[in-house]
Amino acid sequence: MKNQEQFKRLIRAAFCFALLWVHAILFWYVWRRFYSPLMETEYWRRGHMMIVAFYLFWAFVLPRIYGGWRVGYLRVFHIVYSQGLGLAMADLLIWCLIILLTKRVIHPGPLAAMFLVQTAVLFLWGVGCTRFYLWLYPPRRVVLVYGGRPAAGLMKKISTRADRFVIGETVHISEGMERIREIIGRYEGVVICDIPSHERNAVLKYCYGKGIRSYTTPKLSDVLIRSAESQHMFDTPLLMSRNTGLTIEQRVVKRAADVLLSALALFPALPVMGLVALCIKAEDGGSVIYKQRRLTLNGREFFVYKFRSMREDAEKDGVARLAGERDERITKVGSVIRALRLDELPQLFNILKGDMSIVGPRPERPEIAGEYEAAIPEFAYRLKVKAGLTGYAQVYGKYNTTAYDKLKLDLMYIQNYSFRLDFEIMLKTVQILFMKESTEGVGEGGAAALCETAALYESAALDAEDTVKGKTGENEKTAEKRVRGHGAF
Repeated sequence: MKNQEQFKRLIRAAFCFALLWVHAILFWYVWRRFYSPLMETEYWRRGHMMIVAFYLFWAFVLPRIYGGWRVGYLRVFHIVYSQGLGLAMADLLIWCLIILLTKRVIHPGPLAAMFLVQTAVLFLWGVGCTRFYLWLYPPRRVVLVYGGRPAAGLMKKISTRADRFVIGETVHISEGMERIREIIGRYEGVVICDIPSHERNAVLKYCYGKGIRSYTTPKLSDVLIRSAESQHMFDTPLLMSRNTGLTIEQRVVKRAADVLLSALALFPALPVMGLVALCIKAEDGGSVIYKQRRLTLNGREFFVYKFRSMREDAEKDGVARLAGERDERITKVGSVIRALRLDELPQLFNILKGDMSIVGPRPERPEIAGEYEAAIPEFAYRLKVKAGLTGYAQVYGKYNTTAYDKLKLDLMYIQNYSFRLDFEIMLKTVQILFMKESTEGVGEGGAAALCETAALYESAALDAEDTVKGKTGENEKTAEKRVRGHGAF
């Protein structure tokens, strides 16, 4: 397999070229047969080629944003879904261009028929390319090296991707580096889960020297260092982390984009909001809008606006709770608007007011944030930027992703912020709207596990990972006491 690794990109490029070639043929036919004759003055051959090139550019870029070219990395469904969503946007974009070129509103029928053919081709392409790729590159056999806490959570996640990984063995760091090196030599990859820095560095260097692929679960410090800037003031390299959140220029541009885009979004959203309000009122006659205290930039509190999706007495005892998968408090209308994310639409007014941004960490309730911070003090780092309607953690995580993993995802966004990243997250938000795993509630007992054991152990070990094992063990005992105090056991 090692000799074939270098060909992976070439194989994926061949898959990409083959599909784009089919798109080019289909669009060339539809354009020349139905649309170019409607122009006042038809293009010469070069003009037609430019139109096709423009279409292929977006047929490549938009699916790429959604991960549609990641054959072998994503499942077939996600490949086809991502490609279809990107192509639908590309077809809509080219239809708008055709309207401008022909100076009339053209019937989209031929383009719609082309999209149906493309969808059928996509399915065959996705299945065929994935099977061929997995035939060339079968699931990688890996060994999992773990340390201060059990790795059951990560093992469970890895087991859901049996098409990519097979865990052949697990080994605790306490077995010693000689034993670990011996085991690593029998596998094609190493998964490193929560081990102290000294041992982790030794495993990483060994894998690098032997050319063995490694997968490492990052600590918060890793996320911060990844965004550091190289400084070469003398012959010893330095990594500088500004640690100030967004710059003034970024804040100004981000705020301007928030105001403009939220104002534009209100025009198509208002009729939908009116319909949702009528449905909520008709079901139980209760209030339509639900206000809830949340946290935003620098810990400032504000009232977030949402369409009410639960009974009005959902928290009559005053205790804050996350919604479960089969939560009896959710109304019939509420279950629909939560699945479609329509309950979030009133937050457009929060954005216009300046309480929120379009993209940023999801705003947490002060009570729940307090419980998170009691177990994971670094959870407050998320408040270096405004809360957002959508965000990095919403796009790449799930509703029931652990607090520690959400924190890492949000910090990846904050530390690597750019307007381009905001734009990509906005587009990816469209993709996850109809993906069930991104909207499902926490499982049974999940709400009680706000301070989930694994997250606590990792937080407690964060400052201790560079110390001797005795001190690390002491911190883990402290973490265990804190977990028990929060009822996670």
